[in-house]
Amino acid sequence: MVLQPEEWVRQHCIHFLTNEKKYPVSLINVEKVVHINGLNKRYDIVVYNPEGGIHLIIECKAPKVKISQSAFDQIARYNLTLKASFLMLTNGLNHYFCTMDNHLGVYDFLEDLPSYTNKKV
Repeated sequence: MVLQPEEWVRQHCIHFLTNEKKYPVSLINVEKVVHINGLNKRYDIVVYNPEGGIHLIIECKAPKVKISQSAFDQIARYNLTLKASFLMLTNGLNHYFCTMDNHLGVYDFLEDLPSYTNKKV
């Protein structure tokens, strides 16, 4: 089996989540269909919180693909349905972390993604 460029990014992202940010593998879900505006779309990675809500959506692009406004628009559309606390876009070389105000349609960019904590806030 040949590892495609986007899959390489996805695997490295999972490694980052589990080894550096300490997210449990049991909370990570990869490549599932989500229904958006009557269309079937497929997200790359979703991380759930322990209560079952969605903590993080990750959109992975191949390393040759520049992270553009259309990628942000794509993850924002997904988040209208999924309502994640955090969004991440990566092509394996450039990584963007943010929260999104769905009502205003604006991103709040973060320096880094928070590490996992199972403490209730």
